[in-house]
Amino acid sequence: MKVIKRKKRKGSFLLHTAIFAFAIYIIVALVNQQVQISQKRQELAAVKQKIIIQQVKNEDIKHALSTGANGNSDYIERVARESLNFAKPGERVFVNIAGN
Repeated sequence: MKVIKRKKRKGSFLLHTAIFAFAIYIIVALVNQQVQISQKRQELAAVKQKIIIQQVKNEDIKHALSTGANGNSDYIERVARESLNFAKPGERVFVNIAGN
């Protein structure tokens, strides 16, 4: 019986190590991308919710503006007073600076 001894190749071990390291890198990269995709989907859902809320507000404003001449002036006056801090001529506006 002849026993043939094979010489172990050092390159083979190095090649296996490199392939293993590359496989680990690919797995980590894929997991990282999946996490990022999940986060972006959550952000997208939040933005879609904000869009729906804004559309409802827009419809309310359109409805308020389309109610007629008196409805328009009431709405415009309310917005001017609340958002823009406007006042009628000769009117005094008191501001509570205490925050209560």
